Amino acid sequence: MNVVSAFDGMACAYLALNRANVKVDNYFSIEINRQARKVALANFPDIIELGDILKVTKEDFKGLHIHLLVGGSPCQGFSFAGKQLNFNDPRSKLFFEFVRLKEELNPNYFLLENVVMKKEYQDVISKYLGVEPIKINSALVSAQNRVRLYWTNIPGVIQPEDKGINLIDILETDELINPSAIRGRRLNKATILGRRLNERGVRDDYNKEVPITQCLEVRATNTNKSNCLTTVEKDNVLTTMPIGRHKDAFKNKLPFRYYTLKEYCRLQTVPENYFDGIVSESQAKKMLGNGWNVDTVAHIFNT
Repeated sequence: MNVVSAFDGMACAYLALNRANVKVDNYFSIEINRQARKVALANFPDIIELGDILKVTKEDFKGLHIHLLVGGSPCQGFSFAGKQLNFNDPRSKLFFEFVRLKEELNPNYFLLENVVMKKEYQDVISKYLGVEPIKINSALVSAQNRVRLYWTNIPGVIQPEDKGINLIDILETDELINPSAIRGRRLNKATILGRRLNERGVRDDYNKEVPITQCLEVRATNTNKSNCLTTVEKDNVLTTMPIGRHKDAFKNKLPFRYYTLKEYCRLQTVPENYFDGIVSESQAKKMLGNGWNVDTVAHIFNT
């Protein structure tokens, strides 16, 4: 099979194809991030790099027929966590480069992944690709809540079976790595968020006269799964603090720890040694936050 992976990142698509036992003859990677390319090549030396998608044309594929085109175009413009600029964001406009390649290469199959977004923008993507997306939460195959939309013409894609993997199952240790840890207490997942809290402790986010404080927030929902991994490490922490909002997480030295790199890999179902000796831990975590949950995509390829 000849595969083109647009916005390839650290080659999660290659990992998923291997896991689905799909034989890859040629794998063309379109990616500009130097660190991600370094990781991809270290794990798959046979990758054919093409660089910037804006410069890639049909001639770059040496007359080969492409069987599969995949991509996860940048999502910053669509994410509810961002400014929701959508197609006005130059990164999200890169979706149209995926469309261009699809039209030029005419692959047998395609797969596009992106975040959950407003229906009006989802419909634009569906119109260009000619299919409606399937929504899959990677919590079914991992310990991470990660809801994504997948547009594909691969027939018969259904929801994966629930493997029943819980957060506690993937932790290297269930004790806090922190001098102020309270041993014996259950670890709760949490997020550290900047909030404007007025004198009554109530959120007043639009009042710029109220200073921002970093709050450790422990929620009562989905306690057996992690939050969705992002490129921001403080979006996912573990703590012995009870459910609620706790002010000044750093100033008050509240007991919490970040997920380890191994735990990040397990949450994204990436091999634990995938980054060994290649890039720093912080770089690896950012790539994982940007990447695909490999078992979810492997399930789609296995259909």
